Amino acid sequence: MISRRATLGMFVCSFVGEFSIAHADETEPFTAAAFETAQKSGKSILVDIWASWCPTCKAQGAILERLQKDERFADFVVLRVDFDKQVDIVQSFGAQMQSTLLVFKGTNEVHRSAGETDPAAIKALLLKALFYTTCPSSCCQCREGVGEGKAVER
Repeated sequence: MISRRATLGMFVCSFVGEFSIAHADETEPFTAAAFETAQKSGKSILVDIWASWCPTCKAQGAILERLQKDERFADFVVLRVDFDKQVDIVQSFGAQMQSTLLVFKGTNEVHRSAGETDPAAIKALLLKALFYTTCPSSCCQCREGVGEGKAVER
């Protein structure tokens, strides 16, 4: 017999699921609406430009699946762009190839990588979004040529 609490939990999950965006423990197909929602909320976002026939993409997918279990990445929004079917989106990101990973913090692109299959490098890519901030004009890095308002890792 299903308890009232379990029934209520299933109801709430089914209702909330219709309005949520993918987090690190799940990947969702890219939509402009999901991307915009994540950007407006200031979330860390991974855009995975992927092709089903791509062996590099499959290797990246296995690495990302393992990394998604790391609690540091629990709030990451993961959106997958189909390289072959979403050509306009691929072009809008300026990606030249499948197996491109783009990391955003809110509306700012923090870093991108193409063809990377080293787990440590992909982990470092994701960490860049967690520690991203906008540089204030008085910091030493601005005086060193990074420039006011430019992205700086902290």
